Amino acid sequence: MTRLQDVYPDNKIILREVGLRDGLQLVKKFPSTAAKQRWIRDEYAAGVRHFEVGSFLPAKTFPQFTDVREVIATIASLPGAYGIALTLNERGVNEALASGVAEVATVVSATEEHSQANANRSRESAIANVKRLCELRDATVHKPVVNAAISMALGCSIVGAVDPNEVIRIAEKLFEAGVDMVAVADTVGYAGPKQVGELTAAVVKIAGPKPVCIHLHDTRGMGIANASAALDAGARVLDGSLGGLGGCPFAPGATGNVVFEDLVFLCESKGFATGIDINKLVAVRSILKSEMPDEQLYGGMARAGLPCGTAARVA
Repeated sequence: MTRLQDVYPDNKIILREVGLRDGLQLVKKFPSTAAKQRWIRDEYAAGVRHFEVGSFLPAKTFPQFTDVREVIATIASLPGAYGIALTLNERGVNEALASGVAEVATVVSATEEHSQANANRSRESAIANVKRLCELRDATVHKPVVNAAISMALGCSIVGAVDPNEVIRIAEKLFEAGVDMVAVADTVGYAGPKQVGELTAAVVKIAGPKPVCIHLHDTRGMGIANASAALDAGARVLDGSLGGLGGCPFAPGATGNVVFEDLVFLCESKGFATGIDINKLVAVRSILKSEMPDEQLYGGMARAGLPCGTAARVA
Protein backbone atom coordinates (compact mmCIF):
# COMPACT_ATOMS: atom_id res chain seq x y z
CA MET A 1 0.00 0.00 0.00
CA THR A 2 1.32 3.44 -0.98
CA ARG A 3 0.69 6.01 1.76
CA LEU A 4 0.07 9.60 0.66
CA GLN A 5 2.10 10.89 3.60
CA ASP A 6 5.12 8.86 2.47
CA VAL A 7 4.96 10.18 -1.08
CA TYR A 8 4.07 13.78 -0.23
CA PRO A 9 5.19 14.60 3.34
CA ASP A 10 3.59 17.63 4.95
CA ASN A 11 5.51 20.90 4.90
CA LYS A 12 8.03 19.72 2.34
CA ILE A 13 8.54 21.02 -1.18
CA ILE A 14 8.28 18.25 -3.76
CA LEU A 15 9.60 18.81 -7.27
CA ARG A 16 8.42 16.27 -9.85
CA GLU A 17 10.47 15.64 -12.99
CA VAL A 18 7.98 15.18 -15.84
CA GLY A 19 10.45 15.02 -18.72
CA LEU A 20 10.07 11.27 -19.20
CA ARG A 21 6.34 11.70 -19.95
CA ASP A 22 5.23 15.25 -20.70
CA GLY A 23 8.65 16.04 -22.11
CA LEU A 24 8.51 13.15 -24.58
CA GLN A 25 4.88 13.30 -25.71
CA LEU A 26 5.63 15.20 -28.94
CA VAL A 27 9.20 14.26 -29.81
CA LYS A 28 9.96 12.46 -33.08
CA LYS A 29 13.03 10.73 -31.62
CA PHE A 30 13.12 9.51 -28.05
CA PRO A 31 15.66 7.91 -25.71
CA SER A 32 16.23 4.18 -25.58
CA THR A 33 15.06 2.31 -22.51
CA ALA A 34 18.66 2.07 -21.30
CA ALA A 35 19.08 5.83 -21.72
CA LYS A 36 15.86 6.48 -19.79
CA GLN A 37 17.16 4.27 -17.01
CA ARG A 38 20.45 6.23 -16.92
CA TRP A 39 18.43 9.45 -16.91
CA ILE A 40 16.49 8.25 -13.86
CA ARG A 41 19.49 6.88 -11.98
CA ASP A 42 21.59 9.99 -12.60
CA GLU A 43 18.77 12.30 -11.48
CA TYR A 44 18.20 10.10 -8.46
CA ALA A 45 21.90 10.46 -7.60
CA ALA A 46 21.38 14.23 -7.85
CA GLY A 47 18.55 14.02 -5.32
CA VAL A 48 15.40 13.79 -7.50
CA ARG A 49 12.75 11.46 -6.07
CA HIS A 50 9.55 11.99 -8.09
CA PHE A 51 9.41 11.03 -11.77
CA GLU A 52 6.54 11.10 -14.25
CA VAL A 53 7.49 8.00 -16.18
CA GLY A 54 5.13 7.73 -19.14
CA SER A 55 1.59 6.91 -20.19
CA PHE A 56 -0.50 3.78 -20.54
CA LEU A 57 -1.66 4.74 -24.03
CA PRO A 58 -1.78 2.73 -27.28
CA ALA A 59 1.75 1.73 -28.29
CA LYS A 60 0.96 2.34 -31.96
CA THR A 61 0.21 5.99 -31.24
CA PHE A 62 2.77 6.57 -28.49
CA PRO A 63 5.77 4.27 -29.09
CA GLN A 64 7.90 6.38 -26.74
CA PHE A 65 6.00 4.84 -23.81
CA THR A 66 6.01 1.16 -24.75
CA ASP A 67 8.70 0.56 -22.14
CA VAL A 68 6.74 2.25 -19.35
CA ARG A 69 6.67 -0.91 -17.21
CA GLU A 70 10.45 -1.29 -17.37
CA VAL A 71 10.86 2.37 -16.43
CA ILE A 72 8.45 1.93 -13.50
CA ALA A 73 10.45 -1.09 -12.33
CA THR A 74 13.68 0.93 -12.48
CA ILE A 75 12.22 3.63 -10.24
CA ALA A 76 10.74 1.05 -7.87
CA SER A 77 14.24 -0.35 -7.36
CA LEU A 78 15.49 2.99 -6.00
CA PRO A 79 14.77 3.55 -2.29
CA GLY A 80 12.45 6.50 -1.72
CA ALA A 81 11.80 7.11 -5.43
CA TYR A 82 8.26 7.36 -6.80
CA GLY A 83 6.94 6.90 -10.31
CA ILE A 84 3.87 8.61 -11.77
CA ALA A 85 2.03 7.21 -14.80
CA LEU A 86 -0.69 8.90 -16.85
CA THR A 87 -3.93 7.08 -17.71
CA LEU A 88 -6.86 8.33 -19.78
CA ASN A 89 -9.27 5.38 -19.84
CA GLU A 90 -10.21 2.30 -17.82
CA ARG A 91 -7.93 0.01 -19.82
CA GLY A 92 -5.00 2.24 -19.02
CA VAL A 93 -6.03 2.47 -15.39
CA ASN A 94 -6.09 -1.31 -15.03
CA GLU A 95 -2.67 -1.60 -16.68
CA ALA A 96 -1.25 1.10 -14.42
CA LEU A 97 -2.66 -0.55 -11.31
CA ALA A 98 -1.17 -3.88 -12.37
CA SER A 99 2.23 -2.27 -12.94
CA GLY A 100 2.69 -1.36 -9.28
CA VAL A 101 3.40 2.30 -10.06
CA ALA A 102 3.30 4.51 -6.95
CA GLU A 103 1.01 7.15 -8.44
CA VAL A 104 -1.64 7.11 -11.16
CA ALA A 105 -2.48 10.40 -12.85
CA THR A 106 -5.38 11.42 -15.04
CA VAL A 107 -6.73 14.63 -16.59
CA VAL A 108 -9.96 16.64 -16.64
CA SER A 109 -10.31 19.73 -18.84
CA ALA A 110 -11.24 23.05 -17.23
CA THR A 111 -13.57 23.96 -20.11
CA GLU A 112 -16.36 22.00 -21.75
CA GLU A 113 -15.13 23.01 -25.22
CA HIS A 114 -11.64 21.61 -24.64
CA SER A 115 -12.98 18.45 -23.03
CA GLN A 116 -15.16 17.71 -26.05
CA ALA A 117 -12.43 18.56 -28.57
CA ASN A 118 -9.62 16.74 -26.80
CA ALA A 119 -11.33 13.73 -25.22
CA ASN A 120 -14.74 13.62 -26.93
CA ARG A 121 -16.50 13.63 -23.59
CA SER A 122 -18.04 16.09 -21.18
CA ARG A 123 -16.31 17.32 -18.06
CA GLU A 124 -18.89 15.52 -15.93
CA SER A 125 -18.14 12.29 -17.77
CA ALA A 126 -14.42 12.86 -17.20
CA ILE A 127 -15.03 13.39 -13.47
CA ALA A 128 -17.10 10.19 -13.39
CA ASN A 129 -14.12 8.40 -14.94
CA VAL A 130 -11.91 9.77 -12.16
CA LYS A 131 -14.33 8.42 -9.57
CA ARG A 132 -14.19 5.03 -11.28
CA LEU A 133 -10.38 5.19 -11.17
CA CYS A 134 -10.52 5.81 -7.42
CA GLU A 135 -12.91 2.88 -6.97
CA LEU A 136 -10.59 0.58 -8.93
CA ARG A 137 -7.64 1.81 -6.88
CA ASP A 138 -9.47 1.20 -3.62
CA ALA A 139 -10.12 -2.40 -4.65
CA THR A 140 -6.39 -3.15 -4.97
CA VAL A 141 -3.91 -4.13 -2.29
CA HIS A 142 -1.31 -1.74 -3.72
CA LYS A 143 -3.52 1.39 -3.54
CA PRO A 144 -1.37 3.94 -5.40
CA VAL A 145 -1.80 7.66 -4.97
CA VAL A 146 -4.34 9.12 -7.43
CA ASN A 147 -3.68 12.55 -8.91
CA ALA A 148 -6.12 14.37 -11.20
CA ALA A 149 -4.84 17.34 -13.20
CA ILE A 150 -7.13 20.12 -14.37
CA SER A 151 -5.80 21.04 -17.80
CA MET A 152 -6.29 24.51 -19.34
CA ALA A 153 -6.98 25.76 -15.80
CA LEU A 154 -5.45 29.19 -16.41
CA GLY A 155 -6.41 29.71 -20.02
CA CYS A 156 -7.87 27.56 -22.77
CA SER A 157 -6.56 27.19 -26.32
CA ILE A 158 -10.17 27.12 -27.58
CA VAL A 159 -12.12 29.66 -25.53
CA GLY A 160 -9.33 31.79 -24.07
CA ALA A 161 -10.00 33.04 -20.54
CA VAL A 162 -11.19 30.50 -17.97
CA ASP A 163 -13.40 31.35 -15.01
CA PRO A 164 -11.40 30.44 -11.88
CA ASN A 165 -14.64 29.54 -10.13
CA GLU A 166 -15.11 26.73 -12.65
CA VAL A 167 -11.65 25.40 -11.84
CA ILE A 168 -12.41 25.53 -8.12
CA ARG A 169 -15.73 23.72 -8.72
CA ILE A 170 -13.95 20.97 -10.66
CA ALA A 171 -11.27 20.66 -7.95
CA GLU A 172 -14.00 20.20 -5.33
CA LYS A 173 -15.66 17.52 -7.48
CA LEU A 174 -12.34 15.71 -7.90
CA PHE A 175 -11.66 15.64 -4.17
CA GLU A 176 -15.23 14.38 -3.65
CA ALA A 177 -14.50 11.65 -6.21
CA GLY A 178 -11.66 10.42 -4.01
CA VAL A 179 -8.42 11.77 -5.48
CA ASP A 180 -5.43 12.29 -3.21
CA MET A 181 -4.15 15.32 -5.06
CA VAL A 182 -5.32 17.86 -7.62
CA ALA A 183 -2.88 19.41 -10.08
CA VAL A 184 -3.64 22.84 -11.56
CA ALA A 185 -2.17 23.04 -15.05
CA ASP A 186 -1.42 26.11 -17.14
CA THR A 187 -1.29 23.82 -20.15
CA VAL A 188 -0.64 26.45 -22.81
CA GLY A 189 1.20 28.99 -20.67
CA TYR A 190 -1.41 31.77 -20.74
CA ALA A 191 -1.16 33.02 -17.17
CA GLY A 192 0.92 35.45 -15.18
CA PRO A 193 1.89 35.41 -11.49
CA LYS A 194 -1.25 37.20 -10.24
CA GLN A 195 -3.59 34.64 -11.81
CA VAL A 196 -1.46 31.71 -10.72
CA GLY A 197 -1.16 32.95 -7.16
CA GLU A 198 -4.86 33.63 -6.73
CA LEU A 199 -6.01 30.31 -8.20
CA THR A 200 -3.36 28.35 -6.29
CA ALA A 201 -4.46 29.93 -3.00
CA ALA A 202 -8.10 29.09 -3.70
CA VAL A 203 -7.39 25.43 -4.54
CA VAL A 204 -5.00 25.04 -1.59
CA LYS A 205 -7.78 26.30 0.68
CA ILE A 206 -10.32 23.70 -0.45
CA ALA A 207 -7.69 20.91 -0.51
CA GLY A 208 -7.18 21.13 3.23
CA PRO A 209 -4.44 18.68 4.26
CA LYS A 210 -4.16 17.18 0.78
CA PRO A 211 -1.33 18.36 -1.50
CA VAL A 212 -1.87 20.63 -4.51
CA CYS A 213 0.41 20.41 -7.53
CA ILE A 214 1.04 23.28 -9.94
CA HIS A 215 1.99 22.29 -13.49
CA LEU A 216 3.33 25.18 -15.55
CA HIS A 217 4.49 25.69 -19.11
CA ASP A 218 6.95 28.39 -20.12
CA THR A 219 5.18 29.33 -23.36
CA ARG A 220 5.41 33.08 -22.74
CA GLY A 221 8.41 33.14 -20.43
CA MET A 222 6.36 33.30 -17.25
CA GLY A 223 7.15 29.83 -15.94
CA ILE A 224 9.57 30.66 -13.12
CA ALA A 225 7.67 33.80 -12.08
CA ASN A 226 4.48 31.76 -11.96
CA ALA A 227 6.17 29.02 -9.95
CA SER A 228 7.33 31.62 -7.44
CA ALA A 229 3.77 32.93 -7.13
CA ALA A 230 2.47 29.38 -6.63
CA LEU A 231 4.96 28.77 -3.82
CA ASP A 232 3.97 32.03 -2.16
CA ALA A 233 0.32 30.96 -2.37
CA GLY A 234 0.90 27.67 -0.59
CA ALA A 235 1.65 25.13 -3.33
CA ARG A 236 4.12 22.50 -2.17
CA VAL A 237 4.31 20.30 -5.29
CA LEU A 238 5.63 21.67 -8.58
CA ASP A 239 6.29 20.05 -11.96
CA GLY A 240 9.18 20.74 -14.32
CA SER A 241 11.15 18.96 -17.00
CA LEU A 242 14.88 18.64 -17.49
CA GLY A 243 16.02 21.24 -20.01
CA GLY A 244 12.44 22.50 -20.34
CA LEU A 245 11.78 19.52 -22.59
CA GLY A 246 8.26 19.21 -23.89
CA GLY A 247 5.52 21.19 -25.51
CA CYS A 248 1.81 21.09 -26.03
CA PRO A 249 -0.15 20.06 -29.14
CA PHE A 250 -2.52 22.97 -28.42
CA ALA A 251 0.26 25.60 -28.45
CA PRO A 252 2.22 25.09 -31.69
CA GLY A 253 5.77 26.38 -31.54
CA ALA A 254 5.65 26.85 -27.79
CA THR A 255 8.45 25.94 -25.45
CA GLY A 256 7.84 23.16 -22.99
CA ASN A 257 7.52 22.79 -19.26
CA VAL A 258 9.25 24.96 -16.70
CA VAL A 259 12.97 24.10 -16.71
CA PHE A 260 13.48 21.68 -13.84
CA GLU A 261 17.00 22.85 -13.00
CA ASP A 262 15.85 26.48 -12.80
CA LEU A 263 12.89 25.43 -10.67
CA VAL A 264 15.28 23.84 -8.17
CA PHE A 265 17.29 27.08 -7.98
CA LEU A 266 14.12 29.11 -7.51
CA CYS A 267 13.02 26.96 -4.57
CA GLU A 268 16.41 27.01 -2.91
CA SER A 269 16.71 30.78 -3.38
CA LYS A 270 13.35 31.20 -1.62
CA GLY A 271 14.52 29.11 1.32
CA PHE A 272 12.80 25.84 0.37
CA ALA A 273 15.24 22.96 0.65
CA THR A 274 14.89 20.47 -2.23
CA GLY A 275 17.75 18.10 -1.49
CA ILE A 276 18.75 18.30 -5.17
CA ASP A 277 22.31 19.01 -6.34
CA ILE A 278 21.94 21.46 -9.23
CA ASN A 279 25.33 20.78 -10.83
CA LYS A 280 24.70 17.04 -10.88
CA LEU A 281 21.23 17.69 -12.28
CA VAL A 282 22.52 19.90 -15.10
CA ALA A 283 25.02 17.16 -16.03
CA VAL A 284 22.13 14.78 -16.81
CA ARG A 285 21.29 16.96 -19.84
CA SER A 286 24.15 15.21 -21.66
CA ILE A 287 21.91 12.13 -21.98
CA LEU A 288 19.21 14.18 -23.71
CA LYS A 289 21.74 15.81 -26.03
CA SER A 290 23.12 12.43 -27.00
CA GLU A 291 19.79 10.67 -27.43
CA MET A 292 17.80 13.56 -28.95
CA PRO A 293 20.33 15.90 -30.58
CA ASP A 294 17.66 17.83 -32.51
CA GLU A 295 15.60 18.73 -29.43
CA GLN A 296 16.19 22.24 -28.14
CA LEU A 297 16.97 22.47 -24.44
CA TYR A 298 16.46 25.56 -22.33
CA GLY A 299 17.57 26.83 -18.94
CA GLY A 300 19.45 29.59 -17.18
CA MET A 301 21.31 27.28 -14.80
CA ALA A 302 22.76 25.25 -17.67
CA ARG A 303 23.74 28.43 -19.51
CA ALA A 304 25.14 30.54 -16.66
CA GLY A 305 25.75 28.12 -13.79
CA LEU A 306 25.35 28.83 -10.11
CA PRO A 307 26.29 32.29 -8.85
CA CYS A 308 29.90 32.62 -7.72
CA GLY A 309 30.37 31.25 -4.21
CA THR A 310 27.06 29.35 -4.20
CA ALA A 311 27.14 25.70 -3.25
CA ALA A 312 25.59 23.26 -5.71
CA ARG A 313 22.99 22.43 -3.10
CA VAL A 314 21.99 25.97 -2.22
CA ALA A 315 20.17 25.43 1.06
